Amino acid sequence: MVKKKIIRVTTVASSLKILLKGQLAYMNQFYEIVGVASNDPMLDEVTKQEGIRTLGIEMTRQITPLKDLKAVWQLYRLFRREKPAIVHTHTPKAGTLGMLAALLANVPHRLHTIAGLPLMEATGKKRTLLNVVEKFTYACATKVYPNSKGLDDFVKQEGFTSQKKLKVIGEGSSNGIDITHFDPALFTEKDKTELREVLKLPQSERVLIYLGRIVADKGIHELIDAFENIAKQFDNVTLLIAGSPEKHLDPIAPRTEEILNGHPKIKVLGWINDVRPYLAISEAMIFPSYREGFPNVVMQAGAMGVPVIASDINGSNEIIIPGKNGAIVPVKNAQRLEQAIAAFLEGKESTYSSANCRQMIIDRYDQKRIWQLLREEYENLLSKTEKP
Repeated sequence: MVKKKIIRVTTVASSLKILLKGQLAYMNQFYEIVGVASNDPMLDEVTKQEGIRTLGIEMTRQITPLKDLKAVWQLYRLFRREKPAIVHTHTPKAGTLGMLAALLANVPHRLHTIAGLPLMEATGKKRTLLNVVEKFTYACATKVYPNSKGLDDFVKQEGFTSQKKLKVIGEGSSNGIDITHFDPALFTEKDKTELREVLKLPQSERVLIYLGRIVADKGIHELIDAFENIAKQFDNVTLLIAGSPEKHLDPIAPRTEEILNGHPKIKVLGWINDVRPYLAISEAMIFPSYREGFPNVVMQAGAMGVPVIASDINGSNEIIIPGKNGAIVPVKNAQRLEQAIAAFLEGKESTYSSANCRQMIIDRYDQKRIWQLLREEYENLLSKTEKP
């Protein structure tokens, strides 16, 4: 029996490799999966990791009209040649270009997953332009999947598309979490001690961690402002910063950068391929982002038994239930963030247990369940196509 072909498109290859890790290989058991993203050596890694065919088509994350038109043409030609039953896009630029090209190529099922909207932080003419682009993307799609209930509500409130096109898969998330990989039981006390020694952290030092890009939209300014005061109140607390900057897209203020690189209680680790050991030695993760779709790092921390102090945004405020597996604070509010961190360190939030934090992720976001639900969605759509 010939497998139906599904083309999955993301703007950059790292999204195929990291954000959809494992899902593509799972789906390839039932369909012929083809991965498409910008030309990058990482595409070869995706091919090996997922066992699928990959193709490179250059797409940019900025507004580049000529390059965008070229990408649409190349995607159109690809879809006409490959004749997929489904084109499923992720990330904003891939969504716009991929959905337009799939419409022009008469692909019957054009699916787009929303995982965060940059326009939420835009204002003025830029916000107006991004609103138009978003509406256009959804108009080209046959189904739109917000990856959180908050995003679903936002899209409905803004009137970006009709409600019948919208659906949240399961409890949210684009890929769920691999609970066998993110498991604190994999790390022994010896492992933790050795990492502390490498980082020059005494056993008595309490560790907080931030995971994510070092950009303004992730709440870095508020995090650093809050931690500066925390470090004055508690002399045995260190903040680990795991991530890389994007100075060309969303630079941070010079003062914040200076504190990051010079504060004796802040350790900037750069990009970390495996965050699990660092989560294993951390008491809490701080995640004051301004906007998200459904943040993987919050699920990762929870699966590792680490409570999260996060801003009140889409995704985070669905994963975190205050008082049970973390705390929620207002967006862009360094003072409230500081208060929440201090309350945690003082032991006022006594209900956070590692086992409880982990179980709450297992119950709602086990990725095998997410994969199965998405496959059922594919099957439902394909069965409708086959009806006379």
